[in-house]
Amino acid sequence: MSLKHRRTSARRTGRRALRPTRRISRPVCPAANHPEPYVSVIIPAMNEAGTIAKAIAGARGVHPRCEVIVVVNGSLDNTADIALSQGAHVILFEQPLGHDVGRSIGAEAAKGQVLLFTDGDLVIPASQLRPFVTAVSHGTDVALNDYSGPVRGKFPHPVVLSKHALNIMLGRSDLKGCSLTAVPHALSRKALAALGSGLLSRPPLAHAQAVLDGLLVKAVHKVPVGRLNAVRPKQAGADPLREVILTDHLDAAGMVLQRKGERAGFNDGNRRREMVR
Repeated sequence: MSLKHRRTSARRTGRRALRPTRRISRPVCPAANHPEPYVSVIIPAMNEAGTIAKAIAGARGVHPRCEVIVVVNGSLDNTADIALSQGAHVILFEQPLGHDVGRSIGAEAAKGQVLLFTDGDLVIPASQLRPFVTAVSHGTDVALNDYSGPVRGKFPHPVVLSKHALNIMLGRSDLKGCSLTAVPHALSRKALAALGSGLLSRPPLAHAQAVLDGLLVKAVHKVPVGRLNAVRPKQAGADPLREVILTDHLDAAGMVLQRKGERAGFNDGNRRREMVR
């Protein structure tokens, strides 16, 4: 079975798509980034003029030595100008990069020892972001949002099921539905070196590799982003990102099978296959 990723319009990772169209210099600002940051906060944003200033304000308060990197892509509003006015380092692309590619771009530019990831449409106070920084500062390599998504419904969302299934395959059922797919989360510099910035644009694969490589992965603090996320418009009645996320989980499952064998390390239990005729 081929595990090659199929490109979709929701993710564009070609070299041309990753080339900034123009650079924006950061103005002198009282809230400017620290010249030697300990924490790098990475915020992808597209048309987030209504929330980006508050998102940056929350991010700025996580540590005295902080830099905020906003990867503005495909925006038709003044998100970039607002981010600049807040002293952020803005990386601007006129075209959309594709789902989660901004994480990779921001990670490449980050200088800090702790990389904290959130989104431009999420207004999260610093008090809810600091636990992720604290966890990495105390030795955790991958600090996850302790949020598994809605699981009490009769028919759970396929993405929620895929997160639980992947963690079971990884031997980490304790993580339930926690995953690098959900922000906020934080990585150590060690984790970034092990995973590589490119893999961060496919969070389920980065999550699987982190566990398989023996990095210390913990769910450290719950931020109920399901209530904070804006409802995405559907196309022909379907969520345009669902196929992308599910495909990434299938490829992550393939990674697990390649590394752990065709049964992912599980045995037959009490099955007696010799009884089958």
